[in-house]
Amino acid sequence: MINASLLKMVINASHDGIVVAEKEGDQDTILIYVNPAFERMTGYSSEEILYQDCRFLQAGDRDQPGRARIREALRSNGSCREVLRNYRKDGTPFWNELSLSTVKNADDGLTYVVGVQKDVTTQVKAQQRLAQLENEAAALRAELAELKATNGENKSAN
Repeated sequence: MINASLLKMVINASHDGIVVAEKEGDQDTILIYVNPAFERMTGYSSEEILYQDCRFLQAGDRDQPGRARIREALRSNGSCREVLRNYRKDGTPFWNELSLSTVKNADDGLTYVVGVQKDVTTQVKAQQRLAQLENEAAALRAELAELKATNGENKSAN
């Protein structure tokens, strides 16, 4: 069995942000632990954010589809993996892939939530840029087809 000291060293060595939140009431999950990677990712120190609700990272940007799936996972004592737009302490946005798991008590009730977070901003921006380039390429293909059709009409008129 792994001892608590080794477990803490392992979690602190992780490159991904790891948080533990305690379920409080029907809606709230209160942070009780964040690892150093989470602090580096968000710019917040643990002292600033412990005992706050986890939703503070979305600031006012709460209308995200992944949030509804997270609420459902918490309601059903399940798990999920979602990508959310979060905000660092300095206000800059970043994309966070959150893998959420619930920890149940002896009565099978939700007690804790474990979140493993990975900053996927680079990947999301690359996907967005690729989609933009694909749209531009489609517009250019349509323009080329129109030019070819117009050219064909001009040749047949001569």
